[in-house]
Amino acid sequence: MSAMYNRIRPREPLGVTEGFRRKAREMSPRSKRIFGPVVSRRLGMSLGVDLVPMKTCSLSCIYCQIGKTPSTTVERKRFSDPDELVAEVNAVLRSRSDIDYITLSGSGEPTLEAGIGEVISSLKTVSDTPVAVLTNGTMFVHPEVREAVKEADLILPSLDAATEEVFRKVNRPHESLTLDRLVAGLKCLRREYTGAIWLEVMLVKGVNDDELHLHELARLVGKIRPDRIQLNTPVRPPADVEVLLAAGQVADMP
Repeated sequence: MSAMYNRIRPREPLGVTEGFRRKAREMSPRSKRIFGPVVSRRLGMSLGVDLVPMKTCSLSCIYCQIGKTPSTTVERKRFSDPDELVAEVNAVLRSRSDIDYITLSGSGEPTLEAGIGEVISSLKTVSDTPVAVLTNGTMFVHPEVREAVKEADLILPSLDAATEEVFRKVNRPHESLTLDRLVAGLKCLRREYTGAIWLEVMLVKGVNDDELHLHELARLVGKIRPDRIQLNTPVRPPADVEVLLAAGQVADMP
């Protein structure tokens, strides 16, 4: 396993902790929902768009650098005015010519924003800059969510578990969610979506990295058929330090 870990690419070094997010927003003072642009190992120069309030999420992953989710949710709502948000993004784009991606991500699960489809469509009308959606993938089981993201250029969903037990241990999902539903949604997304899918897998030492689990995870990934697989290990301060301390995963964190 040590050889495998040597080949794993950590998440981008300029990770968006909340302190870094505040600093990044000083660079984009027009909106509390826009941060950056920041340097991303995955996406180059990325302009982040936060579609939902802090920790509005369907999961409470043990490795999340933003913190635990107080109350997980799968209820989609309108948290933002799409027209106002797009106008603010466009104002940044007019002043910067070096942005590689507009990234819908932020402090929670962006597909919980009921207007995400309108945001993506409007962004495509004001700029040629590619739009990426950074998501945990849990909502793609719903056809209306898959329809909403169809105009995005890139979708980066997550899959950290190959069994229900590991899914609940690593991702701590809303009670209505199961691994089977997550995988089913990703398979439907692959069939219907014509853009690129980069699947992200976070490996936590001693939690989801044993050989049998990795073989099963590879089998599930084969069914999803992403265009790219990105293997990560936690390098930012996680939500559940005690869990990762027990796994010996925290000692080298900055």
